[in-house]
Amino acid sequence: MKTSKAPTVSSSALHSRHPQALVKPAPSAHNPSNPAVFSYSRAQFEELVEQAMSHAKTLGASDCAAEASEGCGLSVSVRKGALETVERNRDKGLGVTVYMGARRGNASTSDFSAAAIKRTVQAAYDIARFTAQDPAAGLPDQADIVRSIPDLELFHPWSVTAQEAFELAKTCEDAAFATSKRITNSEGGGVSAQQSHFFSAHSQGFRGGYASSRHSLSVAPIAGKGANMQRDAWYTSMRDPALLASPQAVGEYAARRALSRLNSRKISTIQCPVLFENTLAAGLVGHLVQALSGGALYRKTSFLQDSMGKRVLPAHIHLHEDPFVLGGKGSAPFDDEGVKTQARSVIDAGRVEGYFLGTYSARKLGMRTTGNAGGSHNLVFSSKRTKKGDDLDAMLRALGTGLFVIELMGQGVNYVTGDYSRGASGFWVENGEIAFPVQEITIAGNLKDMFKGIQAVGADAYNYGAKTVGSVLIDRMQIAGS
Repeated sequence: MKTSKAPTVSSSALHSRHPQALVKPAPSAHNPSNPAVFSYSRAQFEELVEQAMSHAKTLGASDCAAEASEGCGLSVSVRKGALETVERNRDKGLGVTVYMGARRGNASTSDFSAAAIKRTVQAAYDIARFTAQDPAAGLPDQADIVRSIPDLELFHPWSVTAQEAFELAKTCEDAAFATSKRITNSEGGGVSAQQSHFFSAHSQGFRGGYASSRHSLSVAPIAGKGANMQRDAWYTSMRDPALLASPQAVGEYAARRALSRLNSRKISTIQCPVLFENTLAAGLVGHLVQALSGGALYRKTSFLQDSMGKRVLPAHIHLHEDPFVLGGKGSAPFDDEGVKTQARSVIDAGRVEGYFLGTYSARKLGMRTTGNAGGSHNLVFSSKRTKKGDDLDAMLRALGTGLFVIELMGQGVNYVTGDYSRGASGFWVENGEIAFPVQEITIAGNLKDMFKGIQAVGADAYNYGAKTVGSVLIDRMQIAGS
């Protein structure tokens, strides 16, 4: 049967990044006490934390920890050229953890007065007194605590005004509408500028903190009319606003994605190879991280239980963690417990070389913390088979005939068994070329088999949060269609 070819989603467009500045970062980009950005200075946070810890010791705590933090930002949204919302946020908090031997209590407050801090510490102390003993509870060991804290250039405040943010969001949405007359509607565009800083300390000798930022620009256009309408979206997110993609590039690409999905159809139920777009492949890496995380492992709720040293992926696959990437979205000089982070190989030649552990989960497993209390840091998922020219077009050719997935829906992942079932949409590919868009289907398999069935990882690497991965080709999955 002859089919009409849908517009191609090109690999070059997937990574359209324009380094020109939208608004120049403030000159004091690495000064966490910048009064123009924050209401509290680093010195004030240090004093608050010391007050809390001192009172905990006065009450008789064997150990204690405290963290003071503050965040502020601006979010502006538009729809069809009109301003929808302008939101400014500013929040602060102080968290206190008190240990009575092997008993632990935690409390928090947003009131920084001396009386409120004492009440918060007292509350944490009272909770600890009546909590059951847990031999794994406690602060990190001295040997694991960070001693030197490098500047990883994570703080780039954006002094964008509400009017400037509106104009950027409108330009982005206008670019989507200008791409084609078939872009008929929009769910809106938005700009967000967020900054935060914190200081934490505990009685095992840790003291540290830093400022960070995260900014974004996004749009969600709608193509078509009536029963033949399709929505898609795109965004750019960086710590440094000067590195955000241009609003025109974001708008045009979001529009092309929506247009490419017009005239979608169902397909018959079939087993076939599946190619995950790089943005979705980051989700597969996320499932792997969850299965190798200490909480799931010590509770025995992971489909990769007792996998240390075992091959769980093909021999050509590697997973590397590097917390020290300058400006990286997942960079951190220490974890949530003040433990030093480390660059390491998590998966080497398909074998598990390490888990993701905090102090508590490490003790439950009889192991040592990996500095991952709070999550993973800048993961790169790669294949030694990948060649420089393995862009999206090359990956479609490697797929041959099968399904190219660009959107997933639902939360059908069972981390105990590895069973995987998600609603999906994308494109049917024949002889290495997109034939037509597909919707209202379900893809299913088991993550163990899916990981072992990874045939290739594209050179179209995309950074999605703290994960960098190209498109991923899996040899076979079950597709439920009409």
